[in-house]
Amino acid sequence: MCKNNIKAQVNENNNICKSFSEFIKIIKTLRSPEGCPWDREQNLYSLKNHFIEEAYELVDALDNRDIDNIREELGDLLLHIVIHSVIADENGYFTINEVIQEISEKLIRRHPHVFADTKIKNTAEVMKNWEAIKSDEGKKKKSVLDGIPKGLPSVQHSQKLQKRASKKGFDWNSAEDCLKKVDEEYDELKNAIKSGDKSDIQHELGDALFALINLSRFLEIDADEALRNVNKRFTKRFTHIEKSLAEKGCSLEKTSLKEMEALWQEAKKEK
Repeated sequence: MCKNNIKAQVNENNNICKSFSEFIKIIKTLRSPEGCPWDREQNLYSLKNHFIEEAYELVDALDNRDIDNIREELGDLLLHIVIHSVIADENGYFTINEVIQEISEKLIRRHPHVFADTKIKNTAEVMKNWEAIKSDEGKKKKSVLDGIPKGLPSVQHSQKLQKRASKKGFDWNSAEDCLKKVDEEYDELKNAIKSGDKSDIQHELGDALFALINLSRFLEIDADEALRNVNKRFTKRFTHIEKSLAEKGCSLEKTSLKEMEALWQEAKKEK
């Protein structure tokens, strides 16, 4: 590396350190007696839902390929990471420096093919080695399903459960077998609906959804992303109906289902 590149890298590192230090100072000021009442009232647990909301706002920005918004939402997530760390530091639990050190050590430990002499041929071997190292790091699990966050959204939770079970051989042989299971669960759901038993309907609907998520895994399709995409399509087509009716001076309430269906089909033709 030439001297100019080294100097540029040093300057960049210094700028990052300065910006990060100033950012932490801002958070600490907000938490101080002279700061913001709302920020002072927060604790490690009160911000949980805000954190989740910010994560989903980042997902939206990523889905929309909105670079400016991605930068903004990453900043909002960084705010939550730092304010949680500052609150933890105030209570004597841990510091932001410990958070950074721990993740740095973890990355180095789990990438021996980069930071040590381990030889890895492909991504599959990387993931296998990662899981082996991760298993050695943690507490001994009573179940292969231990450690999956219970707070995950339901679709992602199902994906994690299925993937863990699959690694131990508890799985279908093919996508065709999965599809047969989907058909089986669909038939059971129809029977439950005929019975009118709400508890049974909920049970069978859950089984059907779980089977569909399993099928998506075999097809190498992210079920959560597939659902997000259909939500976007629905939103686009429904707003087309609203817009078309508004242009005619009509409202949804005074429009027949047949007319709305015609506009829906019209929206489907749009790219």
